[in-house]
Amino acid sequence: MADVAAAAGVSAQTVSRVANGSPRVDPATRARVEAAMSDLGYRMHRAARALRTGQTSTIGLVVSTLASVGNSRMLQAISEAAAARDYALAVVTVGERGIRDAFARLRAQGVDGAVVLNEATELVRDIDPPGDLHLVVVDSPPDERFSIVQTDHAGGARLATEHLLALGHPTVHHIAGPARSFAAAERERGWRAALSDAGVTAPEPVRGDWTSASGHSAVAALTGATAVFVANDQMALGALRAFADAGRRVPDDVAVVGFDDIVDAAEYRPPLTTVRQDFDALGRDAVTALIAAIEGGVPVAQTVPATLVVRASAR
Repeated sequence: MADVAAAAGVSAQTVSRVANGSPRVDPATRARVEAAMSDLGYRMHRAARALRTGQTSTIGLVVSTLASVGNSRMLQAISEAAAARDYALAVVTVGERGIRDAFARLRAQGVDGAVVLNEATELVRDIDPPGDLHLVVVDSPPDERFSIVQTDHAGGARLATEHLLALGHPTVHHIAGPARSFAAAERERGWRAALSDAGVTAPEPVRGDWTSASGHSAVAALTGATAVFVANDQMALGALRAFADAGRRVPDDVAVVGFDDIVDAAEYRPPLTTVRQDFDALGRDAVTALIAAIEGGVPVAQTVPATLVVRASAR
């Protein structure tokens, strides 16, 4: 820090303020200090900083699985958002010992707070979270104990269903996600609401587990369906293969819409119409809300809009 101060022609206190993101530095001075940091290869020493401030500048991520594309995309988004704020990231999965053990492992690493992702949020709702661990939950019903960041799952599902109805289909079938998933329940709710508003009775949904294999299996129960809204793109991929195996052409015989807009959705055969989740915005909002809580802010609830991306599978 003394070397940076000498190179920039400022005091060590000014360097400290720049390093800690203090607004009490004018832009020209900040730019000069940051240039000196870059030239000298200066990096904040996290262990020393933790001894002084009581904070490690490390946040945790609690996740049930990283096998699903949505969860892995969220991991990437949160990791990038944390790095942009100069925070490190520690990841733990919820194993056989449960959510309490996951929190204990994060606390042993001295994290300042944690983001709880998707399926793991159900487990958090059933316990009293550690009072000394700031939490942001991705996808959850309202809960005053922590901040919540989520996609507008119901709104996105409504867009998908209304699009299929507008194409002239008499009804829209649904391959739903796991029964205890908040995101799956919200997508099912949006699908039902769109059908109800159109005066259409909702068919019985077929439930999968987010995997392509479960989407493939679900198609056996959809004999005669001409339009299907699938709760995620991976299950939609399995459904596309199942319809092809059965000799049913997409979209000529049956239209298919997914949810997520994963990277490969445009490469499916045919390219998949889907609802896009903005994973980058979710990651940024989750990290921003968590750092705000760490710095003394109050819990917040934020919803990120979803958008429909129309491709060849339903148009």
